[in-house]
Amino acid sequence: MSARFTDFERFADEVARLRGRMRALYAETRAESGLPEMELTVLTAAVNAASPPTAAQIGRSLGHPRQVVQRAANRLADLGLIAFTENPEHKRASLIVATDAGRRLKAADHARAQAVTRAVHTHVPAQAFGEAARQLNTIRTGIEAYLRERSE
Repeated sequence: MSARFTDFERFADEVARLRGRMRALYAETRAESGLPEMELTVLTAAVNAASPPTAAQIGRSLGHPRQVVQRAANRLADLGLIAFTENPEHKRASLIVATDAGRRLKAADHARAQAVTRAVHTHVPAQAFGEAARQLNTIRTGIEAYLRERSE
């Protein structure tokens, strides 16, 4: 007798598998950056942010503990790839700002990643990613709403 899985369970399994494939897909580009994955993740968050984030904000948005993000940010600051600036809204939570060197490193990483993405498009049509992103956004925002309600 085989187990029957719900659509939610199948979805969760596919997300886990996809995460692994995405990590493998971009492993070489991450390695070429010279940064561990978490440091590259924090640098990406700083470069792509509409306004300078705090370590806690990056952690919340990506599902990582603030302390893990802070350690990565400290290392990036030591490397001169980000800088901490005063946060007018919070005395102890500095804002994280990418330096010119950090933006250059991230731009080179992005160019390498784009080459991989173009190669993947020979196997998966670009519009499939757009459709999937819209669906995943709907699912993620629904889960976030549930989690907010549950914690109230």
